[in-house]
Amino acid sequence: MDTLLKIDKLLHDHNGIIRTSDVVNVGISRTTLGSLVKNGKLERIAHGQFIRPDNMTDELYMLQQRSDKIIFSHETALLLHDMAERTPFQHALTIPSSSKLSPVLSEGCKVYYVKPELYELGRCSVISKMGNELIAYDAERTICDILRSRSRIDSQTFAEAMKSYAARKGQNWNRLRDYAEAFHVTKLLRQYLEVLV
Repeated sequence: MDTLLKIDKLLHDHNGIIRTSDVVNVGISRTTLGSLVKNGKLERIAHGQFIRPDNMTDELYMLQQRSDKIIFSHETALLLHDMAERTPFQHALTIPSSSKLSPVLSEGCKVYYVKPELYELGRCSVISKMGNELIAYDAERTICDILRSRSRIDSQTFAEAMKSYAARKGQNWNRLRDYAEAFHVTKLLRQYLEVLV
């Protein structure tokens, strides 16, 4: 099979982003990969990650591909759950406090650290606007996160998120209560919800 056909198949199979290891696994050398980049057939978007130069990229998907520790949270999770109208200036993500992201990866992102025992709480799968599967926190965890971090959240975004959650269909009030207890924001949550509900 022709090298470019193999690359096209890989790009198709991997949602438009391929890694060096994917290419090597199908028998294409690193040297050939370098030539494809040099000749403008592929574009290097991060260390070991490549796309077609004319592809529209899913920024969140690309970011998540760079570390399995990333869970989208706060303002970015609000956007993914249609609880915010504006795309945040910086994507917000959470990792366990026992981990560390590379400076290159964390640059341009708002990184939140959480105790390892609370890291998985509320983890869910969501579909990005471009149709890729992402890992984020569910709506209830996101509400607790923005309550805990309200000093780092824009006041308009905060107010909009609280109103949006109170008005949305399918809220899970029991889950929200359980998460609020786990994060010690029950009293604060009650104060905000009394005004909205």
